[in-house]
This record gives sequence, C-alpha cells and structure tokens, in this order.
Amino acid sequence: MSKMSCSPDWMSSLPEELWDTPLTELAIPGSHDAMSYCLDINSPLVPSESDCFRILDGLFYCFTRPTIFKWATTQDKSIEDQLSMGIRYFDLRVAHKLKDPSSDLYFTHIIYTHLTVLETLSSVALWLNSHPKEVVILACSHFEGISDELHQSFIFSLKKMFGSKLCPHEVCVAPTLRSLWAAGQQVILSYDSQHPLEHPELWPDIPYWWANQHTAKEVISYLDWNKEQGRPDGFFVCGLNLTADRCFITENLRQSLRTITFSNWECLRGWVEKQTPGSGPQSLNIIAGDFVGPLPLCSLIIALNQKLLRNKSSR
Repeated sequence: MSKMSCSPDWMSSLPEELWDTPLTELAIPGSHDAMSYCLDINSPLVPSESDCFRILDGLFYCFTRPTIFKWATTQDKSIEDQLSMGIRYFDLRVAHKLKDPSSDLYFTHIIYTHLTVLETLSSVALWLNSHPKEVVILACSHFEGISDELHQSFIFSLKKMFGSKLCPHEVCVAPTLRSLWAAGQQVILSYDSQHPLEHPELWPDIPYWWANQHTAKEVISYLDWNKEQGRPDGFFVCGLNLTADRCFITENLRQSLRTITFSNWECLRGWVEKQTPGSGPQSLNIIAGDFVGPLPLCSLIIALNQKLLRNKSSR
C-alpha cells in the first residue's frame, strides 16, 4: 500500500509491517472535547464554574448563553461521523447534573450535552461491530457530580456494553494491532480516577499536553518544550486545541473558537507535518484537535505513519 488514507477502516488498511508496532508508537488522530457538538444551550452550568460567573449568567442569560455556546463548541460532527473520518481517540468529559434524580450521565464543556453518555457509547459499540479491526481509545475524565455509587454503576454499564471488546490494561500494557485482532479487542478505556485499580479492564489517565493558549505559535512553543522533556511512557496526547480565556473572549466578541481555530490552522498544519511517531524521546503518539470534520486533521496524522515504514526499511 503506497499511501495511507483516513478511510473508516484505516487501521486495518495499514501495511502489515506496522501490525506489530505498539499503538503507543503509532500516529493516531484524536478529538478534543469530542462531544461538544451536541451541547444544550439551555442546560445548567457545570458546578465547577465560579459563583461570579453563575450570577453573571443568571442576570445576562440572553447574552452569556450564545457566547458560551460558540466558545465551548469544539466539534461539529457526530461521534459516528468522527469515527468514520478516522478519529480513534476521544476526549470524553463525563458528569451528572446537579439535583438530577435520575442516574443519567452527560458530557460537558461548561454546560451539558443533549445526548447521554450511555446512548452515545452504545453508538460507538455498534460502529465497532461493523468495523471489527478498528480500535478506539475512549478517555473518560472530569466526572463532575459523580458519586462513588454512580462510578460503580457507570463502570458496570461500560463493561457490559463493550464486553470482550475491552483490552485489559493489566494483561496488555503495549497492545499492537495484531495482538488486539487476535483477541477480538477493540477498546482501550481510560478512566481518570482511582477506579482502574479495582477494575483491570480500565486503563489509567492518559497524559494530555494542553497548552492553554489562544495562538498556534504559543501552542507549538508549549508542545516543543514538552517534547524536549521526553515522551511519557505508554499512550499520551499532544493537544493542538486553542484555548481562549474570558479576557480574550470579551475583547473578541465577534470571534468564536471556530474562527480562531481556522485562522491558526495553517501554522498548526505545518508543525504536524514535521512530527514523527515511534519510540524516540521526541516522537508523538495521539494528536488531538478541534473541528476534526472540516479540517483535514485525520489524513495529516495518519500519513505520519509512513515515516515509521521508512525507518523500518532503512534498518
């Protein structure tokens, strides 16, 4: 295969020379705040927002909500579409609504989503049934408002939903495509809490390099600094996503996260094209970004795996 593409089955289409490469050494496209495409503009704010911001939101709701919505929305494609475009890492921020008598969990980014967590992940399980050689990394984190009882109930539901598709962390620390296919496993489930210690099916938190900056140059400077420190062991995420603080938003009311992401894209693209996956101290693994549908992030990242082939052939 001379060229790698971002088809719905790009992993199973990789050259056989890469089937025994640990997933931690492949270049994998990721989606930052993957579920923010379905935020509910009328939902409550998450509890971690400040009392001051909560009061402001209550007094100027008609102004704050459209502003929150356009700066909190990081994706515009459904999770099924993201899967079909090639995304294999999903940043999933899970929460329980304050005072909600039900046990329903939602995704969040300042506000909550329309879709519940379990109905969304059921869609992922169905998609995987139709693509038996594709592997996804689901990174569940934040867990606002979730009691220990809800944690246990949620984990039980995840284990029941994905069943034998789950790749246990304790059994296989460095899975390859070949080993996962042989075991019929398709899901790496990262859970950012102490619960992976109790459940061998769960993986610990995956490090995410987040620059917390609103320009591509600042993001790249931060990522390059991290690269100089050496790559973490195992999976890790390099975040291309821009972040705007409230001061920047107030001074740029006509903009949105989408407009600044698109205006910075060419600079980010140039940086990504220079990166190399693998086991080296400055190599990258998962690369996540915003608006993964309209921007050609998937094809750009998947193509980096060609460099692994070149490295193998030069030995």
